[in-house]
Amino acid sequence: FVCWHWKRIIFTMATLEEQHMATASEEYNEEAENEGELGVVYQSLDMLQEQGIAANDIQKLNDAGYHTVESVAHATVRKLSEVKGISEAKVLKLKDLVKSMVPMEFKTAADALEDRKGLVSLSTGAQELDKLLEGGIETNSITEVFGEFRTGKTQLCHTLCVTCQMPVTEGGAEGKAIYIDTEGTFRPNRLQAIAERFGLDPTSALENVAYARAHNSEHQMELLKTAAAIMSQDRYALIVVDSATALFRTDYSGRGELSERQMHMAQFLRQLTRLAEEFGVAVLVTNQVVANPDGMSFAKDATKPIGGNIIAHASTTRLRLKKGRGENRICTVFDSPTLPENDAHFAVSATGICDVSD
Repeated sequence: FVCWHWKRIIFTMATLEEQHMATASEEYNEEAENEGELGVVYQSLDMLQEQGIAANDIQKLNDAGYHTVESVAHATVRKLSEVKGISEAKVLKLKDLVKSMVPMEFKTAADALEDRKGLVSLSTGAQELDKLLEGGIETNSITEVFGEFRTGKTQLCHTLCVTCQMPVTEGGAEGKAIYIDTEGTFRPNRLQAIAERFGLDPTSALENVAYARAHNSEHQMELLKTAAAIMSQDRYALIVVDSATALFRTDYSGRGELSERQMHMAQFLRQLTRLAEEFGVAVLVTNQVVANPDGMSFAKDATKPIGGNIIAHASTTRLRLKKGRGENRICTVFDSPTLPENDAHFAVSATGICDVSD
């Protein structure tokens, strides 16, 4: 009888704890909705303090690059143990706590479908291209755009930095953008012209884009840590990396460094994937192409994207851009789990990506 009594008490306490966590999560989401924010999918580390975690331990996690409850939940015990001042016993306590706050168990396909209904797509600025992508660039995943020079890769990046700020009903996500530039092609004056085209205040549009110039592959990786800290303070909808592979290509040369290059590139892309899922943002990366030695000179396309299988597996959707007549360009769905292989035509103008004019 005593054993049964204690089991009942433990079960009741566990149920009350789950109800408390559910209520806290609901209150958090209600506050976000009241503040006019859209799709806040992460929980601040400050919520751990309410569960008994010391403020100085939370600060240590922040300093190490963990800014949300989800980032702690998704990290391995080994990685968390590397945080200076956090013992293994505290790490295990943390992991047990965040497991009750972040859903990481199996769910039904029906629940997964409901979750996907909450995703938004960012308009590219061209109706035919949006139609090809079934709404635009999808959030919570990485979209890779590759092609030769002057195919519109950077112009697409600039256009999305503006459209992501628009209301959801107009093809936006009501959020800010982060732009990591590795090739020195970022032009803020182009953002002004695009903002005017979509009826946004140019000054506000520029204020809503956080820009950084990456100078080497290590710096590029460090900028992602800074981006995580920035995104935990405000509503962001887009991360742009233009281009994701250029610095890795120059920092590691020759077959002798190929393995190391691919390893570091994989770590960078894994971090991007984590940020996309953690903050619910769309990630757009551009990629360069090289001549395909396996292809014939008379083949339909004798180029291939660099990065090999590493970037191919990390990218959810892969788009190939090609030159058309004049300012017209062609976008082809190269690889996607949901989109059919098809083409769409668009144009590049002084106000970003737009529809082809007759």
